Amino acid sequence: MSELLNRRLSLLSQGDNLSLLKQCLHGIERECLRVTEDGRLAQTPHPEELGSALTHEQITTDYSESLLEFITPALADPAQTLKSLESIHRFAYTQLGSEYLWSPSMPCPLPAEEDIPIAWYGTSNIGQLKYVYRKGLALRYGRTMQCIAGIHYNFSLPDALWPLLRQAEGQAGDDRDYQSAAYIALIRNFRRYSWLLMYLFGASPALDAGFLRGRAHQLEAFDADTLYLPYATSLRMSDLGYQSNAQAGLTPCYNDLSSYTDSLRKAVATPYAPYVEVGTHKDGEWVQLNTNILQIENEYYSNIRPKRVTYSGERPIQALMARGIQYVEVRCLDINPFLPTGIDLPEARFLDAFLLFCALEESPLLENGECGQCTDNFLSVVKEGRRPGLKLRRDGHPVELKQWADELLKRIAPLAELLDSSQGIDGHAKALAAQAAKVSDPSLTPSAQVLASMREHKESFSRFALRQSQQHAEFFRETPLSSEEQQRFERLASDSLEAQSKLEREEEKVDFDLFVAAYQASILAISN
Repeated sequence: MSELLNRRLSLLSQGDNLSLLKQCLHGIERECLRVTEDGRLAQTPHPEELGSALTHEQITTDYSESLLEFITPALADPAQTLKSLESIHRFAYTQLGSEYLWSPSMPCPLPAEEDIPIAWYGTSNIGQLKYVYRKGLALRYGRTMQCIAGIHYNFSLPDALWPLLRQAEGQAGDDRDYQSAAYIALIRNFRRYSWLLMYLFGASPALDAGFLRGRAHQLEAFDADTLYLPYATSLRMSDLGYQSNAQAGLTPCYNDLSSYTDSLRKAVATPYAPYVEVGTHKDGEWVQLNTNILQIENEYYSNIRPKRVTYSGERPIQALMARGIQYVEVRCLDINPFLPTGIDLPEARFLDAFLLFCALEESPLLENGECGQCTDNFLSVVKEGRRPGLKLRRDGHPVELKQWADELLKRIAPLAELLDSSQGIDGHAKALAAQAAKVSDPSLTPSAQVLASMREHKESFSRFALRQSQQHAEFFRETPLSSEEQQRFERLASDSLEAQSKLEREEEKVDFDLFVAAYQASILAISN
């Protein structure tokens, strides 16, 4: 443990400081495909009974009309966050008819590329902007890739914690800049150590054979309908997922907030020749928002993002530059197909301890090829994390995954203890012990359990996933929401439909082309 971490642990374990850790906030976003009874992609529109995908704060769609996204509020107790996620699932199942929510991250057998429906958000300018953005994603990466689902874990430390650390460490400058620098330091450490999360929680070692659409690959046949890698933890996070030549040269630097926002701002403003060739219109219809490396900053696919809640009409980069980093969004988590909501409390508790470790531990700048080493380690683990004797690279030298994972868990243990003592529980220590057991015995990892279940039932990936989806549907349906909760969700749905309708009625009819131009100009107007 570094001297800096020791000092910070000591400071935070004192009196009132300890109770600060009860104020960390946790939010979860869970994506999942709607599928038919026989496990095919649902071609039905977003159910109106769930509300408006444009204006509902908790139930929306991601890329496809069939790809639901459930969003919890950010709450201090992760158990309450998970309870909120479970309630959203329960409500959804009251409105889905005979459809199911697909249990894993990798998609069901998909129809022809052009038959995957793009999400529609109505006729308002902002609704159309979201639709055209998704048309651009289809053009750039294909629709198939956009049907992969994941879990995003949003985490923040209380604002009052940063001034406390800044004063104790005698740092000049203001609290906001210190807070942003501390979150960027967390992200650097996350880049160093996130391979561990892929080993512990990766749950996509196999996929439906049709997913690759005949592309060349290095996967093995599990059966006639399934491709896999025997030691893979997360094919979702491998280079099978998003292959973007345009983004290949875009590695935002996590040395400070301004270099990060600068690299994204440039990418949103820099033309990319193959996209320029296509143009923004075809036969008079919009096909992408612009011909630049990124249409908008959210198009950059990363394992973790610095975030700040945006005001109406404000872009993510504008919010970060104006008011600094407020929280981080962890984006590399697979949906665990054995869990009804795809994530459980032990995983959330471990993530809290892991992220607190990343925030408080020494975090030097990523220099001398360390960025590339981080990427290589991550890709090694997603493709062969359970391979016996697998070696990663640390400081340029080979180290066994098992040895490094054990060492990391020992370094995270004091953070788990600190969180437990702040809340008067032992849940974080127990969550840590469960992860240590997976390091000792790879058969306990979700990725190993997926393959074991498929073998035991002699079934393809898709049959396994449908069976799990059916079990989860039963779980949610057998314990309905209270009538008050059900009515609350129904009210949220109808209010959101009314909000969308009002927006479409009252919006000053700015020509859509002008609206897009103004939206693009807003990013170019941000000065260095």
